[in-house]
Amino acid sequence: PARPGGTAVSGTRIAVVGAGLIGRRHLALVREHPGCTLVSVVDPDPTARDGHGAPGYPDVPTMLADTAPDGVIVASPNARHTEHVLSCVRAGVPVLVEKPVADTVAGAERAVSAAEDAGVPLLVGHHRRHSPLMAAARETLRRGTLGDVVAVQGSALFRKPDDYFADAAWRREPGGGPILINLIHDVDNLRALCGEIVEVQASTSNAARGFAVEDTAAVTMRFASGALGSVLLSDTAAAARSWEHTSGENPDYPHHPDEDCYVVAGTRGSLGVPTLRLRVYTGEPSWWAPFHTSVLDVAARDPLAAQLDHFVAVVRGETTPLVDGREGLRTLRTTLALTEAARTGHPVTP
Repeated sequence: PARPGGTAVSGTRIAVVGAGLIGRRHLALVREHPGCTLVSVVDPDPTARDGHGAPGYPDVPTMLADTAPDGVIVASPNARHTEHVLSCVRAGVPVLVEKPVADTVAGAERAVSAAEDAGVPLLVGHHRRHSPLMAAARETLRRGTLGDVVAVQGSALFRKPDDYFADAAWRREPGGGPILINLIHDVDNLRALCGEIVEVQASTSNAARGFAVEDTAAVTMRFASGALGSVLLSDTAAAARSWEHTSGENPDYPHHPDEDCYVVAGTRGSLGVPTLRLRVYTGEPSWWAPFHTSVLDVAARDPLAAQLDHFVAVVRGETTPLVDGREGLRTLRTTLALTEAARTGHPVTP
C-alpha cells in the first residue's frame, strides 16, 4: 500500500478516530511505534485532524471507504463509540475503543454482539490492565499474601481546570461526567484486583460546578467474595489522590510518589496501590503486633504503550484481547449501576 503521493507504507496500518485529549496520546504512540504506521486521522474538526502526518477525514465511513487500515483506535466522545465501533466491525477491521465501550448498556451490547458475531476483535481501552503496577498487585493478591481480602478503600480526587470543559462541551452533559470518564477506570481496577462487584450504593453531587452531570460521588461496593469497598470521586477536589497523580505513568501529570489511591486490606496484611507498600504480619495477626513492611519492586512502563503493543499483536493474530468487549461491558454495567444507585437512593445489583 502507498500513502497519497506514492510513499510506501510499512508495518501495521493504524487509523485513529478522535483527535482530542486522549486521541492525541494515541496518535503520538502510533507514530512512535516501530511496528505501526499511522494511515489516517478522523475528526469532524479539520484543525484537530490535520497536522499529524497522515490523511484526515471528517467521519469513519469516509475514512474506511478511502483507506484500508489493519486496525482502528476509537477515541471519540463516549456517545459516538457505538456507531464508530459498528462501522469498523462492518468493515471487518479490528478495533480498540477507549473506555467506556459505549455510553449505554444497550449500545455496548450492540457493539459487543456485532463484533462477536462477525468474529472481529474488539478491545476496550482499560489500559491500566496493562500496567506493571496493577500486574504486581494482582499477583500479590493471587498468592494470598494478604490473607482473605476483606476491604478496599479507593480515591479518585483531582481538580480539572475550567478550560477542560470549555474545550469539549460534551463533558458537561449526561454521559460525560467523571463517573464515566474517570471512575470507570477505578471500577475496572477494583474488579481486576478484588473480583466481581455484586452490589453498589452511591450518592452524587453537582454542587461545585452546577453542570448537568455530577462532579463528586461517594460509592460503596460489595464484592462476590464478601469483601466491601468504598471510593470517593471528585473532579473539583484540590487533591492528589488519583491514579494519574500517584502512579507516575502519565508524564502529563505531576507525580506524588508518597500517595496511594487504593488500599487493599486482608486478614494478614495490606497493600497500597500504586506505591506497592506491603505490610503483613509474620506471626499471629494482632493490632498489638508489628507489621513487616516492604515495597514491591516493579519496572515502570507506560500502560498505553503496552496496550498498543497488545493491540498490534491482536491485529496480527498473535494473541487474543486481554480486555475484550464482553469484559468492557461488565465494567460498564457496574459503573452505570452506580449512577442508578445515586438516582434512586437504593442499592443496585449490576
